[in-house]
Amino acid sequence: MIINFLKKVPAGMMIVPMFISAIINTFFPEILQIGSFTTAVFTSQGMAAILGVQLICMGAQLRVDELFKVLKRGGVLLLSKFFIGAILGIGVGYIFGPLGIFGLSSMAIICAVTNSNGSMYLALMTEYGDEVDQTSMSLLAINDGPFFTLLALGLSGLANIPIMALVAVIVPILFGMLIGNIDKKMQEFLEPGVGLLLPFVGITLGAGMNIKNILGGGASGLILGLVTVFIGGAFIVLCDRKINKRPGYAGWAVASTAGNAIAVPAMVGAADPTLMPIVEVATTQVAASAVLSAILVPILTAWWVKKHGAPKAPLEGQSFK
Repeated sequence: MIINFLKKVPAGMMIVPMFISAIINTFFPEILQIGSFTTAVFTSQGMAAILGVQLICMGAQLRVDELFKVLKRGGVLLLSKFFIGAILGIGVGYIFGPLGIFGLSSMAIICAVTNSNGSMYLALMTEYGDEVDQTSMSLLAINDGPFFTLLALGLSGLANIPIMALVAVIVPILFGMLIGNIDKKMQEFLEPGVGLLLPFVGITLGAGMNIKNILGGGASGLILGLVTVFIGGAFIVLCDRKINKRPGYAGWAVASTAGNAIAVPAMVGAADPTLMPIVEVATTQVAASAVLSAILVPILTAWWVKKHGAPKAPLEGQSFK
């Protein structure tokens, strides 16, 4: 009964646990803070470990002979999301100044638009995409955090580039890829871990969200979420269709704001203390974008698949190689 319900919801294996966890964190934040394994598994404390294991499992599915396909397909998604976020944010900063427009600062725009929820993307690709789509998450995981945000802000003269943040993401992927290519039985052994961990990833992500933040972000937070999904998403879909020659479902799947991005404004403020006065507002706006995009992206992706098809949901006469 539970599995059948989750299958009816786009990316339901991750989305439903995420929102249940977010509700608990919003209204009963202390309920799971009893320590030991309970706190480690059912709160945001376990997020890094669970995501790390998931990256190893995904890396193990990445065959050397498929590496070019993954780099091309995932690279287009990664760079197009970074490019549109950087252009929008830096453009607003140069034209309207640090405080931006409609209450949206350059920092908030870059934080929200350049960061994607990699686990949501993986859940959607598990439901609709193929193996290359799924393993492309190993590249997209790079923007699930501060690296590309600080890169964009660094290019505009604001912050230093945290090279070790990139290294820390790549190591689990390379480790998984190494053992998966050395021993095919290890690849087969780790394959179920990609899907098996999705509900737990959802739980840990939700445990770091506060639904009240969508209200705290106000109208500007809602605008930021809509910009992230519809302007950012439309550009990524265009690149996916024109460059990758794909239907575009993966472009919508990556048009979200990562839960991890909520902490990025504080990191930026630490890098440049002159921006500290807008960190609190930017944080609530990014949080609102994370919540709103988590709602809209699965719906949009499912709608797009019905219109344009996908490997696991092809239209009549449509084939994918």
